[in-house]
Amino acid sequence: MEYSHRYPAYPTQEVAAELEHHVDVHRQAYNYTRYEYENVDSDNIGSAYKHHYRLPDWKDEFPIFSEVNSKALQRTVTRFYQNLGGLAEQKENGRKVGKLKWKSPRNFQSMTYSQSGFELKNTSGRHATLWLSKIGDIKIRYHRDIPNEADIKQVTVKKETTGGWFVSFGLETDDAGLPEKPDVDSLDASNSVGIDLGILNYIHTSDGKTVDWLEFEDEYERLQREQRKLSRKEKGSNNYEKQRREVAKVKHHIKRKVLDYQHKITTWLIREYDAVFVEDLNVKGMLEQSHNARNKQDAAWRQFISLLEYKADLYGCHVTQVEPEGTTKECASCGVKTVKPIWVREHSCPSCGFECDRDANAAMNVLQRGFSELGLEWPEDTPVETALPTDTTTVSAKRVVETGSLGA
Repeated sequence: MEYSHRYPAYPTQEVAAELEHHVDVHRQAYNYTRYEYENVDSDNIGSAYKHHYRLPDWKDEFPIFSEVNSKALQRTVTRFYQNLGGLAEQKENGRKVGKLKWKSPRNFQSMTYSQSGFELKNTSGRHATLWLSKIGDIKIRYHRDIPNEADIKQVTVKKETTGGWFVSFGLETDDAGLPEKPDVDSLDASNSVGIDLGILNYIHTSDGKTVDWLEFEDEYERLQREQRKLSRKEKGSNNYEKQRREVAKVKHHIKRKVLDYQHKITTWLIREYDAVFVEDLNVKGMLEQSHNARNKQDAAWRQFISLLEYKADLYGCHVTQVEPEGTTKECASCGVKTVKPIWVREHSCPSCGFECDRDANAAMNVLQRGFSELGLEWPEDTPVETALPTDTTTVSAKRVVETGSLGA
């Protein structure tokens, strides 16, 4: 299994300057890869593997490429072809795509060391040291240990828009060391849960628990103030750049607050249940709608689902995405569809008379569809009326946030 751990980095002023220089050299390498891909005989290139053989010639012609680690340079070439493959995949899915763009300094702020050229040292406390070939030592805040059974396959160093540096370790764990997922035949309504990603609540579970939304009023007021200040600065000036970083810091804080919140919720769900079922939402399409787009973006539902899926392997849990269409309209008891405007918060079936909260009804439909996805029949001795609780337990967003550090 592959996953990553991310840590704040605190390079000295001298090392930070060296990091910026190396990142810029890798940016030039990326752009030159793009140039050769478009202008050199395709027999000599066309894949990252073939293109790697051109790097010795690069170093002879442009000595600046000798200043960076050779494995990291290969990884930058590979990065171009991975991006190219991503465009091809989108095109196969019917989307209109253009060509890869030339990277400006602002659009290229990271580099990756793969296989070698790095060493993690002094990990006994809350701080550690990362050594990078041709750069030197970098202090990092080692707020969580890398598991002993995990191998570090690559290290990515990135400069954020805030001006701060972060290090991500790409980890690989032998699947044999991971906990086994429960047998599918052992799943029932008592150890499984359906999740409705809601509007009034962040999530609503099929067994009657809800989690409140985070409050962002103060953050957005501050963001608006900082953006107004930015609009009064002359673009390109030192004051503009300083204020741009202030805006970026507020945005970064909001992003990290959401991510921390999601980590806590997803860990709770994965540890609490043997199977978690969630809607396969078209988040991109939802954000393109005009109404309530900012709240949908704050929800970061695609990120939430990705966290669920990767933690499912770590903790031994089934996570399955189901078709979202009609989960709100369908009656969880009899299946009859009823159109409900967004302001109608109760489900009342005109066919069978079943009544409950509309999000609870949707969550139960997600649970039943999850069972179907796994090839399981909905247990006949688990009628929906008894599976759905009459009372809802609300988990406060404040309580979730206070259980851990936002920087974790």
